[in-house]
Amino acid sequence: MARVLIPLAQGCEEVEAVTLIDLLRRAGIETVSAGLDDQPVTASRGVRLVADTTLDAALHQEFDMIVLPGGMPGMTHLKNDPRIIALLKKMAAAGKYTCAICAAPAVLAEAGLLAGKTATSYPGFIDKMNLPDTRYSNDAVVKDGKLITSRGPGTAMDFALKLIEVLAGKAKRDEVEAGLQRPGKY
Repeated sequence: MARVLIPLAQGCEEVEAVTLIDLLRRAGIETVSAGLDDQPVTASRGVRLVADTTLDAALHQEFDMIVLPGGMPGMTHLKNDPRIIALLKKMAAAGKYTCAICAAPAVLAEAGLLAGKTATSYPGFIDKMNLPDTRYSNDAVVKDGKLITSRGPGTAMDFALKLIEVLAGKAKRDEVEAGLQRPGKY
């Protein structure tokens, strides 16, 4: 079974974090949320989240995918954490999925993972960075090899469903999406 790590930084975007964790778990994918420390996480709109474990404990485990929620200042905390940057590089080098939404694709850029790739982010983040080797897309979700990025809170469900599709197949994605009762989808 696939295992996914979702690091939760203080000031993360709660809609993205909770949507990702919820939908991946609905698909039966083992999903571990990890706080950068051992404190409850206060998300960008004041919602308090309690992570499953700490990042230090998670670093001793194996994962098939890492997914970074965005939000401010959550993205800045992720970008400034050398453990996150090292883990992203390690996972990419091992051919594992590295994924981010909203402002968090800037963390992928910091780790050097966007060079030669097509990616998206919340407007004003990677599109405003000096990334000459990165093609910017306005699409809601962009998959380029083992790199998957998305735009923001409004695309969190589409992003999570894409992650389910790549880890568990289209049938599982369709099953989870059907249960969500998204108008116009079924």
